[in-house]
Amino acid sequence: MRGARSSQTSPAVPIPILLIEDNLEFAGLVEAILGTGSIAFKVHCADKLQAGLEILATEEIALVLCDLTLEDSSGRETFDRVRTAAPGVPVIVLSGLDDESLAVETVRLGAQDYLVKGQFDTQSLARAVRYGLERNALESQLAAYAEELRRKNAEMEAELKMARELQRAYLPEQHRRFPAAGRAGSEIHLSYRYQPASKIGGDFFDIVEISETEIGVFICDVMGHGVRAALVSAILRGLVEELKPVAGNAGAFLSAVNRGLLSSLAHAEDQIFATGFYMVLDLARQELHFANAGHPSPLCLNRATGTATPIRPPNRGCGPVLGMFGGARYEVFHKALGPEDLLVLFTDGLYEVEDGNREPYSMESLPAALERRSLLEPAELFDDLLAEIQEFSANHEFEDDVCLVGLEVKSGG
Repeated sequence: MRGARSSQTSPAVPIPILLIEDNLEFAGLVEAILGTGSIAFKVHCADKLQAGLEILATEEIALVLCDLTLEDSSGRETFDRVRTAAPGVPVIVLSGLDDESLAVETVRLGAQDYLVKGQFDTQSLARAVRYGLERNALESQLAAYAEELRRKNAEMEAELKMARELQRAYLPEQHRRFPAAGRAGSEIHLSYRYQPASKIGGDFFDIVEISETEIGVFICDVMGHGVRAALVSAILRGLVEELKPVAGNAGAFLSAVNRGLLSSLAHAEDQIFATGFYMVLDLARQELHFANAGHPSPLCLNRATGTATPIRPPNRGCGPVLGMFGGARYEVFHKALGPEDLLVLFTDGLYEVEDGNREPYSMESLPAALERRSLLEPAELFDDLLAEIQEFSANHEFEDDVCLVGLEVKSGG
């Protein structure tokens, strides 16, 4: 009847085994032993290695039982040739020699087991064959899983590489000048260094051209690093583009970024926040105004005096971080711009490193580090500073993303 199951179970397909053994009496004994168990085997016999290799070349063999001492081969050479002919087939060595060093060597090279003739019985031989087949099946499965994992890792690496390239592509042009048209008066020269701790990072900065004489600079550090931080930084980058209409007011700009981030992450299971600093450089008035959302205060290196000081007024705190509190407001501060001033913005990954004694480099070390390099051009200054901090670090690496931005006031022609 259609769809009905047969009341009889079909017989199991015998498992093909190759026995390479030149002692015909012993070969017959092995065949008899294999025929008494609950598992059905089809035994192919060869009394010479070459004959066994020919069977391996023409038959599907699940396991090889092999004497190492044959008429046409002996010792490790026998095992090596079998493994070369059938690299994925488990091999159990049968030997009349109770040679412990040879046993250890063949197992190290990949034999599933080593049995000494006359020292095993029916059960031990059957058990060795069963375990050999099971181990080989497990190893094959693990190898398939490893290959699949390797393939997926390669795909992920390629995607992360593309994401890293896209992140870098969105960074402003290195050594850029503002205003671009080259008008009379002062101009701003941009230099930066960007080093994510992994393939991609959560630190970034952006430049907003507000008018012919004003530019806005936003630097941001998303908590953590890696893919999640990079995704949040992409959201923030999109918000910066949308908020150009309010970019002339530092406080209003950060408030709008905070609202946008809260809205974008409203359904996220985990709390995510970012620190940020935004400032507007006004070349016509020779001043900057800025607001801070929990971010380290940038430093101003005065080339004339060789001193580096925080931009944020002393004893004035930061506003709340971005993405945590609705209705956050950010106080706006003002500072005069001096000729040849170098404004240095950074994320905390720059200085949060420890030496071999777990002593921190600390933010308090940065002003003196800039002052020691006050005569250097920004690009050389940044490279030298990064090298010093990496040398200080116990593992000579930065543990977190690093974003380092310099804006230098220059007298135009």
